[in-house]
Amino acid sequence: MNLEIVIALSHKRFSQYWLPLLSGGLLSLSFPRPGFYPLAWIAFLPLFFSIAEQTPKKAFLSGWLTGLVYFGGTLYWITPTLWHGGLPWFFSVFVSFLLISYLGLYVGLFSALLKYAIDEKGRSGLLVAPVLWVVLEWVKGHFLTGFPWASLAYSQTEFLSMIQIADFGSIYVVGFVMMFCNRALYCSLRGLFHEGSHSDGFDWQPLVLAGLVFCLSFFYGTFRLSESLETKKQISLAVIQGNIAQDKKWDRSFQRETLEVYLRLSEAVFKDSGKKPELILWPESSLPFIFGTEAVYEKGLLGFSKNMDVPLLFGAPSMGVASGGRISLRNSAYLITPDSEHVVKYDKMHLVPFGEYVPFPELLFFIKKLVQGLADFSPGDKAVIFEVGQARLGTAICFELIFPELVRRFVQNGATLMTTITNDAWFGDTSAPDQHFSMMVFRAIENRISFARAANTGISGFVDARGRVISKTTLFNEESASATLDLRGETTLYTRFGDFFAAFCVIIALYFLCIAFMKRRTKNAV
Repeated sequence: MNLEIVIALSHKRFSQYWLPLLSGGLLSLSFPRPGFYPLAWIAFLPLFFSIAEQTPKKAFLSGWLTGLVYFGGTLYWITPTLWHGGLPWFFSVFVSFLLISYLGLYVGLFSALLKYAIDEKGRSGLLVAPVLWVVLEWVKGHFLTGFPWASLAYSQTEFLSMIQIADFGSIYVVGFVMMFCNRALYCSLRGLFHEGSHSDGFDWQPLVLAGLVFCLSFFYGTFRLSESLETKKQISLAVIQGNIAQDKKWDRSFQRETLEVYLRLSEAVFKDSGKKPELILWPESSLPFIFGTEAVYEKGLLGFSKNMDVPLLFGAPSMGVASGGRISLRNSAYLITPDSEHVVKYDKMHLVPFGEYVPFPELLFFIKKLVQGLADFSPGDKAVIFEVGQARLGTAICFELIFPELVRRFVQNGATLMTTITNDAWFGDTSAPDQHFSMMVFRAIENRISFARAANTGISGFVDARGRVISKTTLFNEESASATLDLRGETTLYTRFGDFFAAFCVIIALYFLCIAFMKRRTKNAV
């Protein structure tokens, strides 16, 4: 075979397969763990070079390959989570592959639509790329109950000066800036590698524009971080991390032992700090029984709160009657106070697919949910606010933390402090607990509200309204932590108007796609 043909074929395979895989690898490495977040600012360059001379159909395949590695690397923990939850290994791998393949479709659609919408000889891709990316991430976060985990912005949790702009447009505005910079760098470099591009050699203009956008975002973030956070209203809290193994959590023989662990750690807070917190926070399902069915244990909890003179917020399943007289189970958070026998309850609104219920049960009849021994849960419908002294508390339970709009509902209802309770024991020693914790940073910035987090096996901790981690615990240890947090003192654009930035991007994206459609239609008619 002619050497030139061999070289040409090798170059084609490198461009079509290896460059997209490289982009996916760079993206996965930018997330916690290992968290090399600067990589995300250049991660799309290989993909852009790969699809530069491809049709939209081939660009879709290249983008899908990038998505497979991107989400496969960040969400690898789904397989062992399902397996430890009782699903056979083969089905765990199969379900994980289905989810990762589905999420990869969004990167494939991004690549295909980008190629469809732009003229490679022009510069419209500089704006088209970030707009399309925002739209598709927004759809990914809402379609089929939504799964915004591993959205591009979450790779930048440690880049606090950059992500302060989330108070303007949530994770979507951060993702926009990141994609704009990726595309600008490609537009500046493409003249060095592609003949017939907009300019020969290095083009400085796109890079200058990206530098301006980057610097404006960075300087805004630096300014917000330099502002004083001190307010007249504060609250002192303690979070308790019981570190109860998942295989013991729902074993009735360990119920008393589990409760004693949390009571012991809570009492130690008073001895270690020498002062009384205004609230103690226990994790999701810290009571391993349906609240309202164990009178002895419940009386002990009320007695603890009264004797220690401290409110207690904890998670436990609850039971009620749904429409038609059907028994309804809920994943709930309870607040008990020392001066009242009345218990206030919030029911989790956004349940975990396969964890708390199985979607499409007729189709997925062979899959059992991860929470064994309990029937499918039903969702709540109200963002209940707990009142503790001067503080008005919202409580996101586990999976709910990953949804920006859900936390926003609590703040709109008047929350001045957010708490989140979770049981991340499912994840084991993977990167999932770090990724889950990091999303709290964005929820704090978006609404300028402090967060306290209690996790069964970790990571528990506190984050202030600028997204700075005040303290956090380690994984798989019995621990407690205390902090004094400021109550919310401002209302952000995101809190007020929600996903208006994403909606604006939808309009712009439709405009670009309509223009591209009309141009292609005219061209085909000639």
